[in-house]
Amino acid sequence: MRFEISKVLDAIEGRVCTDPSLARAVVDLAEVIRYQDIDGGRPASLLRLGMVIDALSRELEEDSVQVYAVVHRALLSDADLTSNERMVVRRWADDGLVEVLDNPGDRMLEVADLLGLPVLTRVRFDGLRGRFPWLVEQPGRVVAPVPGAGGPAFIAHVGGGHAPVAGKRSPTGAKLLARQWRCPESGCALFGGGGGGGAFADLTGGADRSPAAQPPPALRNGVPTCPRHGVRLGDGGPRPRTEVLAVRVGGLVRRRFVLSEEQPIVAGRAPEQDGGIMLGQWLNDEARRWISRGHVQFELRVGEVIVTDISTNGSGIRPAGSMTESDRVPLAPQQSRVLGENDMVELYPGVQIGRAEELPTGAPFTPTSVMAEAPTMAMRLPRP
Repeated sequence: MRFEISKVLDAIEGRVCTDPSLARAVVDLAEVIRYQDIDGGRPASLLRLGMVIDALSRELEEDSVQVYAVVHRALLSDADLTSNERMVVRRWADDGLVEVLDNPGDRMLEVADLLGLPVLTRVRFDGLRGRFPWLVEQPGRVVAPVPGAGGPAFIAHVGGGHAPVAGKRSPTGAKLLARQWRCPESGCALFGGGGGGGAFADLTGGADRSPAAQPPPALRNGVPTCPRHGVRLGDGGPRPRTEVLAVRVGGLVRRRFVLSEEQPIVAGRAPEQDGGIMLGQWLNDEARRWISRGHVQFELRVGEVIVTDISTNGSGIRPAGSMTESDRVPLAPQQSRVLGENDMVELYPGVQIGRAEELPTGAPFTPTSVMAEAPTMAMRLPRP
């Protein structure tokens, strides 16, 4: 059972990030772990984050959904968690996957405001509606995870409804995310060289963090500030341009990924390149035979997405939503083309990659659960 729980925590780890381009909602981890009514289990459990993430995937009808988690520092030593769970949260902190704060306060709402994200919480923010008018004006931006048949469901705090609703990135957020930021504190996991920022910040090194994946700074009296250390951030210059692309297989958005000017990204059945986008787990046998290990390469040059076919069988370019063969432009092996705003690359019929907002969904949806390996799930989940 211990091994099974470790596999679940590893799966959950793949769904937490502070990347503003990939996060789909904001959560307060110290609150989520205590939703005891969701599973009737022990007072605190990190597995509840996985249950909430699965519920978010169902509501958004999208696989591999990631969340932006804000964590109270006390959680790193919370005795209600197991020693393994505490170790996992510390690792997330050290790797910059979550924000660890002495006093989270309204940081969760600040992140949601800057990035235009919904908030998953049972907390009511009545006293902050003047500062964040969208709490009332945009029903669904704040939804409460509650027990439901087969797992958690969501209920909006204001205006009814249940599906989490995203807003638009605020003008201030857009300005902050146009720049790179540097924290003067050594080993800052969010605005430094990576590795650090958790319980063992002085002992870890870690890989460099991409400037394109930096979270939004906190604003203190209008000054960009490190939310972890409370110090003023230095301006490191323009942030690399990025484009968010999505993989759609069989009508379902299976994952998103960020393309930046820093390096190209290869997608295919099982790419050998670092950072490659593997599609094999979603393909049928015929598609696996057709799609090469590395099938297409994406580059971002001067704001344009360039796609190059590196396969043996070729690809095609078609407008998003179009299934007409006459609309499909062949992309031969070793041929490159600019990906238009509404275009998508078709590696094989039903296997497409394009800008995230241009790939429609609507097919019957069963998400890939992060809780698939959890022991005795049937006993913990409420029965319909």
